[in-house]
Amino acid sequence: MQGGHLAFEEPVRLSSVLTPSTFSSIPLLTKIVGTLGPRSRSVETIEACLQAGMSVARFDFSWLDGDYHQETLENLRIAVKNVKKLCAVMLDTMGAELQVCNATGNPIKLKADDHVTITPDASKIPSAEVLPVNYDGLAESVKKGDSIFLGQYLSTGIESTSVWLEVLETRGPDVICLVKNSATLAGSIFPMHMSQVRVKLPTLTEMDKQVISNWGSRNKVEFIALSYTRHVEDVRELRAFLKTQNLNETQIFAKVETLEGLKHFDEILQEADGVILSRGNLGVDLPPEKVFLFQKSAVHRCNMAGKPAIITRVVDSMTENLRPTRAEATDVANAVLDGADGILLGPETLCGLYPIEAIQIVGKICAEAESVYNQSLHFKRIAKHVGEPMSHAESVASSAVRTAVNVNAAMIVAFTSTGGAPRLIAKYRPPVPVLAVVIPRLKTNSLKWTLTGTLQARQLLSVRGVHPILSSPNVATSGGSSEDWGLKFALNHCKSMGWLKHNDRVVVFQKIGDSSVAKIVELQD
Repeated sequence: MQGGHLAFEEPVRLSSVLTPSTFSSIPLLTKIVGTLGPRSRSVETIEACLQAGMSVARFDFSWLDGDYHQETLENLRIAVKNVKKLCAVMLDTMGAELQVCNATGNPIKLKADDHVTITPDASKIPSAEVLPVNYDGLAESVKKGDSIFLGQYLSTGIESTSVWLEVLETRGPDVICLVKNSATLAGSIFPMHMSQVRVKLPTLTEMDKQVISNWGSRNKVEFIALSYTRHVEDVRELRAFLKTQNLNETQIFAKVETLEGLKHFDEILQEADGVILSRGNLGVDLPPEKVFLFQKSAVHRCNMAGKPAIITRVVDSMTENLRPTRAEATDVANAVLDGADGILLGPETLCGLYPIEAIQIVGKICAEAESVYNQSLHFKRIAKHVGEPMSHAESVASSAVRTAVNVNAAMIVAFTSTGGAPRLIAKYRPPVPVLAVVIPRLKTNSLKWTLTGTLQARQLLSVRGVHPILSSPNVATSGGSSEDWGLKFALNHCKSMGWLKHNDRVVVFQKIGDSSVAKIVELQD
């Protein structure tokens, strides 16, 4: 990474800080992923989440079953129709997650300096003395002095619902631990993470395969988040499995959440379609003073590769509070300034008291950060990384962004069938939204004809600044009249949404023959 440069534009004057924020009708550039669950699964709540700015709905399969998530998904589909907004679906696998299952649901109070035994014996009832875990090899994996974190937030330091344990000794398959802090474990499942200890479980488990085969295939999900991605082979294994389930076009987001995954980050990034930086587990795998370095380095690498980077664990306190802490608000803004494509809300929307407000406040912080984002610096870094000579596509995409800046355009419009053009434009971090007009294509196999485009449109909802709309299949990417009709369709849509007004300039990225070109259009009445 380069140093010595500000991530935001200068000067940020004190007067602008004191001036009340004004949020225009222009859509947010940063994407918000919301996790749907008990507090956010009704049609009314999902509608409000969509209106607040959620563009991707995450379904966490580390808990509950497919029937529960299917009911939630059906509610999402109703909400999408009601508010007339696209929303992508992300299936999040359980992966190699260690869990203590608390079938009774009774709270478990642990006191500092007490001892607790972690055992693989599932017949044991969870208590302050013994905690059964779903992993037979725990005693073989740890040694005296190792740290184990257990609970809802994996010991962020701001709550008393997770506990830090220190390994004292092992007795056969059991592990005896010292309780480092007093905490009350609540709920039916307590995630467990061992700091810098390798878990000898597969990344793609048989349970994950069953979920993907049934729920994922049935619903043709746009994204799969591969939990605990540790090696590039993990992504390749999932990719091969998806092909057997007729999910060839489903995109894979690698969740990097362990030191092992961090060590293989570059190879994982090359194979995955995007990366989720899961700071919950990484926050305990890494020393606290190293977490920000990982985030900045990883986001930078994603930016250079032109692949989405999504940051997690940003406003944990909003599970119980209406406002984030000052540190959390700054954290969200810094993620945007670093170049993150999206923010993922987990417990904040899954089981938090204020799911809608969490999305709203994160959106406001992102919008404020976007207004001072140093686009020029990021553009120069990416162009330098790509190098010369650029490919024709890179050249036109970067030129479209440069032109939009030079003429103070209000928007960039890109016609696409695959999503490739708007992704390439977004790579150069334009300061204005990119309207991706997705043109459906007829596709055939030995049995039937199908019309593609919907999946491609929704997958663009993970890319910073890109706002997809599905066009008529009659709009071609070449030919005068059809192209004119397609542009008119796009501009009318933007005007109806309040995104464009009279005399606004728009940069249009389109194909003419085998080449791509960018042109400027000024709106008239």
